[in-house]
Amino acid sequence: MNLPDISNARLSNQWVHPRPDFSRAKDVVAWMTAIQAQDYAMSLWAIGLRGQGLTEGAVQQAADEGQILRTHLLRPTWHFVAADDIWWLLELSAPHLKAHMKSRFKQLGISPEDYLRCSQVIEKALLKAGQLNRAELLFALKSDGVCSGGEYLSHLLLWAELEGVVCSGAHKNNKVCYALLEERVPKPAALKREEALAKLAHRYFSSHCPATLLDFKWWSGLSLTDAKKGLEMIKHDFIAEQVGLAEYWLPKSFSGALSQQVFDHSSLYLLPAFDEFLVGYKDRTPSFQLEHQVHAFTNNGIFHPVVVVNGQVKGVWKRTIKGAKVLFEASFFYPVDAQVLELTAIAARNLGGFFEKKIEIVRIG
Repeated sequence: MNLPDISNARLSNQWVHPRPDFSRAKDVVAWMTAIQAQDYAMSLWAIGLRGQGLTEGAVQQAADEGQILRTHLLRPTWHFVAADDIWWLLELSAPHLKAHMKSRFKQLGISPEDYLRCSQVIEKALLKAGQLNRAELLFALKSDGVCSGGEYLSHLLLWAELEGVVCSGAHKNNKVCYALLEERVPKPAALKREEALAKLAHRYFSSHCPATLLDFKWWSGLSLTDAKKGLEMIKHDFIAEQVGLAEYWLPKSFSGALSQQVFDHSSLYLLPAFDEFLVGYKDRTPSFQLEHQVHAFTNNGIFHPVVVVNGQVKGVWKRTIKGAKVLFEASFFYPVDAQVLELTAIAARNLGGFFEKKIEIVRIG
């Protein structure tokens, strides 16, 4: 196994390459366990490209109905998770995230009484109204003298998510609402921490393989001790392969076929910003050369949409919604041949199909 093999295997196991039989958004999200989602529109595409025949409307409907939920967990940042997974993921990651948040609250002058009271006010408002958007929750908090808005509101809402009080609701008047988590997903019996660690490790190394221990630690937000413990508990189902100085883990069932697996060497994919293909790993060098990484993501953690050719990141793209049209542009890190340009145009039209809008190609080159 070499670095290009690792990158192509990741595309395959993340259901980007080849295309899967999943026809429901919740099946895609459950396989991935968590899909990073701070760029909302791009996260819908991250789900759609991994499913069969999914459109933006279908993925949005799954979110509106609560089949998939958007909340903060793991590192933390926004993630989409399947409804069936939200409680055990939250219970596993919330304790250490709340410990970190308390120091930030202290810097902002937010007392423990403030954030506890905030959760109570939010819960009361949602019990009364059903679902509320951010501005409506801010009004409720201001009316109770808890919050003045801005950065304070973001932190207080994040705390309420980690407390298991709120999660994403449906869209209302084109605005995302918050809902009570226990109303969307009744709370099941809790998993023991060791069970949750093993489950998270098994799901990650199945869907994101081949991956290293440090990749898992980065993606999960766990301490190195807990990441090692999770991996140790599942090793019987996995095998390690040494590539250079790194040890990559993958399921035994997959590793036996890896050397014989034939990848399509004329593949091209338009992956969204913050896609798991890149953000799901600490080390992204299997997927592109170091000198090009500056074009794909920034030092402060902004990941751009990328063009992946034959398993390697070769360029970046962007789309602009303009009425009933999607304006599409792609730029490559160096000149590419006519086949790549043609495949990019085909991929752009597929993107338009997802958004159910006509694509207008502005520039590819």
